[in-house]
Amino acid sequence: MSSPFTLALTGQSLIHHDVRQVADEGFAAIKSLIQRADIAFTNFETTVFGRHGGWPMKGNYFGCSDPTVLDALKDIGFNALALSNNHAFDLGPPGILSTLEEVVARDFLHAGIGTDLSQARQPGLKTFGKRSVALVAMDAGPGPATMYAADATDQRPARPGVNGLEVSRVFEVDRSSFDALSGIQAMFQSSPMERGNYAQPHDPPELRSAGDIDFYGTIFRRASENRRRILVNEASLEIQLSAIRRAAAEGAFAIAYLHHHHWEPSWRDVPLWVQTFARTCIDAGAGVFVSHGAPVLQPIEIYRGAPIFYGLGNFLFHLNEGEVVWSAPEVWESVVATCRFDANALLQSIDLHPIVIGGEKLDARNYHERIVPVPAPPVLATEMIKDLADRSRAHGVSISFNDNHWIINQR
Repeated sequence: MSSPFTLALTGQSLIHHDVRQVADEGFAAIKSLIQRADIAFTNFETTVFGRHGGWPMKGNYFGCSDPTVLDALKDIGFNALALSNNHAFDLGPPGILSTLEEVVARDFLHAGIGTDLSQARQPGLKTFGKRSVALVAMDAGPGPATMYAADATDQRPARPGVNGLEVSRVFEVDRSSFDALSGIQAMFQSSPMERGNYAQPHDPPELRSAGDIDFYGTIFRRASENRRRILVNEASLEIQLSAIRRAAAEGAFAIAYLHHHHWEPSWRDVPLWVQTFARTCIDAGAGVFVSHGAPVLQPIEIYRGAPIFYGLGNFLFHLNEGEVVWSAPEVWESVVATCRFDANALLQSIDLHPIVIGGEKLDARNYHERIVPVPAPPVLATEMIKDLADRSRAHGVSISFNDNHWIINQR
C-alpha cells in the first residue's frame, strides 16, 4: 500500500550561479519548505556546459551553466527536473549530452531531452518511498526545428535535442486584411521558394487548408474575425498522451509538463489551447499538469480532482548585468505550491507560499544581483494571492487563508 505524499512545485529555475553559499534566512526558509516535500519539482531552464562542450546557438537570450548548479538545486531540495525548454539547446547537441550526463549522475527524476527522439520522448521514472513517479516533459516552441530531437534514418544521423509538441501558429484575419496580404505577396512576386527561405524559426510550414496564405513563414487564414490561434498537431499530441497513458497504466503517478512561449498579448492570461491541452493530459491519466514559459504567475485550476498549474513564473532567474527588459514586478513574484495527496494519489489540498526573488524592493540597476527567492513580505504576499485568487476563480478554484498560509482545499 502506498502512503500519502507531498509534491512541491516551483517556478522555473534559470540558474547560472551556485547558490549553496548564500546566507539568507528567507532563502533558508524556502529551502526548508522544499526539502520537506517527498517530490520537489522545477524546470531546469538552462543547459550544462560540461564534458561534451558546445557552442552558442543564439545571439540574444543565450545561457549555459556549470554542472555545479545542479548540486545547488539538489541542496535546495529538488529531486525532479523538467529539461524541455527554449534554453535546453543553447549549446547545441553537445549541451544536450552534457546535461543528460550530469543530471543522471545526480539521480534526478528527469525528462524532456534525449540523444535522439525516441529517448527524448521517454517518460522519466523514479521511485520515491513506495510511490512510482513518471515525468513526461515537452516543449511547444517556438524554436528552430534543429533544437528538437530526431531519430536516425537511412539518410540522416540521429540528432540529440528536445522532446517537441508540434504546434502551428495561424492568424485568422478578415477579408480586407487577407486581400491586402495577398496583394503584398503579388506585388513582390513572392514565390514558394522565397517564402520557405524566410520561414524561421521553423522549417517551411505546411498550409493547413486550401486558400491559406504562407506569408513568409506565418500562416494567415481568411475568417470573419481577427484572432491568433495555436493548432496542436494531432499525431504529435497522441504521442505525448500515449506516454502519459502508459505511465499511468503501469501504476505511476504521472506529472505532465509543458514549456512554451506562445503567450497571449497579456502574458498573465492562459491561452485557450493550453487549457484544452492540460485537461487532455489529465484525461489521459496525469495526476498533475505543470507549465512554464511566460515568466509570470498564471491561474490554477482543479480538473477532475487533479491540479493544473498553468504558469508558475520564476523561482530562480539569473540575469546578466544590464538586462532590464525583465523589469515588470510580476516577473520576480511567484509561489511555492505544496500539493498533498492521499495514499490513492487523490489531491487533498494545496498550500501556497508567496515568494519574491531578491526581496521586495525592485531596482532596475540590480536585477542581475537578485539571486535567490525569499518569502514575500505579508502585505505583498496578500496582494499576490488575492490577484491569483481573482484569476483562478474563473477556473473554479477558491483560495483561502488558513493557519497563517494560503490553501486550496479539494472537496
